[in-house]
Amino acid sequence: LPPSHRLRPPETPACTSHIARRPTSPTTPPLPQKQKQKQKQQPRQLRRPNAPSKGRLTAAKVCQAIAHLQPEGCIVVDESLTSGGTYWDASRLCPPFTHLTLTGGAIGIGPPMALGAAIARPNTRVINFQADGSGMYSLQALWTQARERAHVTTIICNNSRYQILKIEQAKQRLASSGQASKSLTELGRPNISWIKLAEGMGVPATSVKTGEALIAALERSFKTDGPFLIEAII
Repeated sequence: LPPSHRLRPPETPACTSHIARRPTSPTTPPLPQKQKQKQKQQPRQLRRPNAPSKGRLTAAKVCQAIAHLQPEGCIVVDESLTSGGTYWDASRLCPPFTHLTLTGGAIGIGPPMALGAAIARPNTRVINFQADGSGMYSLQALWTQARERAHVTTIICNNSRYQILKIEQAKQRLASSGQASKSLTELGRPNISWIKLAEGMGVPATSVKTGEALIAALERSFKTDGPFLIEAII
């Protein structure tokens, strides 16, 4: 070291630290320890949402119907994407269940994940809450569900479009009004028949367009010894 450089004396701290404490307001004294423990022990009040209103189905009604009827302890495989935006709030106070969602940006995980969950837990009802576009990536899982008699209820949210891709287009500020852009995100010409696809693979299926029809279809599916597919037209 140059002669002019001086070391800090060892007894002089380089810095000091202080622990700040939040002052206790005289008007709000701290809770007694027993009262704190009592508050922590209070059980969560469970409350399912009501059944959806009758009439034309919407994505929100599908979320509400599932939360209204899903069995306690069931497994919900959620690849609903844009159709399931209200499911989190709708199911927040439902009896305990397992909620499996996407693990990244890829799509198509729903049907095979539901199959795996049903094989791992054969006595548990699995609900595959499924967007139609991403369901097309792996619909062959329906055949294996039928072969294994897996207890899977698949709800296809049929809005006949890749809505998630339209959202990505908007994020990237890409033109979405042109015919080529529409053709890349719409599921039509020809229309997809989920009933025929399911039945062709050995899975009984039904199509619903109203809230009351969805409730009836869900109740029927939960009584089915094996897989069942519901096409929800939204």
